[in-house]
Amino acid sequence: MISTQWHLASRPTGEPTSENVVKVEVELPELTAGDVRVRNTFLSVDPYMRGRMNEGRSYVAPYALNEAMGGAAVGEVIESTVDSLPVGTLVQHQLGWRDISQAPAGQFSALPIVPGVSPSLFLSVLGLTGITAWTGLTQIAHVKEGDTVFVSGAAGGVGTMVGQIARLLGASRVVGSAGSAEKVELLTSKYGYDAAFNYRDGDIAGQLKAAAPDGIDVYFDNVGGEHLSAALGAFNDGGRAAICGAISLYNANGGSGIRNSQNIVTRGLTLKGFTMGNYYFLAPQFAEVMRGWLTDGKIAYDETITDGIDNAFTAFLGMMNGKNVGKAVVRL
Repeated sequence: MISTQWHLASRPTGEPTSENVVKVEVELPELTAGDVRVRNTFLSVDPYMRGRMNEGRSYVAPYALNEAMGGAAVGEVIESTVDSLPVGTLVQHQLGWRDISQAPAGQFSALPIVPGVSPSLFLSVLGLTGITAWTGLTQIAHVKEGDTVFVSGAAGGVGTMVGQIARLLGASRVVGSAGSAEKVELLTSKYGYDAAFNYRDGDIAGQLKAAAPDGIDVYFDNVGGEHLSAALGAFNDGGRAAICGAISLYNANGGSGIRNSQNIVTRGLTLKGFTMGNYYFLAPQFAEVMRGWLTDGKIAYDETITDGIDNAFTAFLGMMNGKNVGKAVVRL
């Protein structure tokens, strides 16, 4: 059995290029006791993967050079030596960036078959993007009824979920930023945002002021940089920020130059960064809530699907440059 895999060949400086990765074919060994072999059907590409290409301390280990990169994936068991994961079982795991994954059974989790739901949604609405949005709002920013919520990167996988969940949790006004006029229109027409603006038009602080003239109470940050500075300037007293990502800085080599930081003190603000590794114990609670919302037709979603393992790195670069609407996935 041959597994086509993407390996990290060198660590990028700035934006990754095709010279930093290599697609290789690896002959897999025979299964030993306790092993499972999975044919992947969907792979996830996510912003955090850029950080794993660097060397140094982070919340997740960096990718090793000349080895397969990892990431979330779903697939079907095609060979198994364990009774708990028989052939045909739908599973989720972290051995992405390849078409065939093989490992001890403990690295795979069986997934339920949800009628009418594509397995790819376990990488988005029912998976990491959905639970990240829900956790940031409920556990970090503690959104409450009547809040005005601002979301940066609002048309991405997490952002499209944040706006809807904030509304379902009682927010009175939800505003967002995105990178094109088409995405801005989608936020207000499909995802329940009251107002949105195109950050590429400049003056992010001014556009935020126009979208939220009475200030903001909650900021869900996927972008960092200028967006964080604008949010710090727009916060009402007691504002809370869930710092989820800083995609505008991932390829940067310099500092972020955050402004308005004095408001953290004078307005009694709370800013807290988070990663999902510390909150996965909430997964059963989230799954129950989100499946209910999905069943009731209260959640809209988009997927930007790229076909083929050969195009996985292209899908990653597109996601990093804002080419996706909703969750970016690779379909095999």
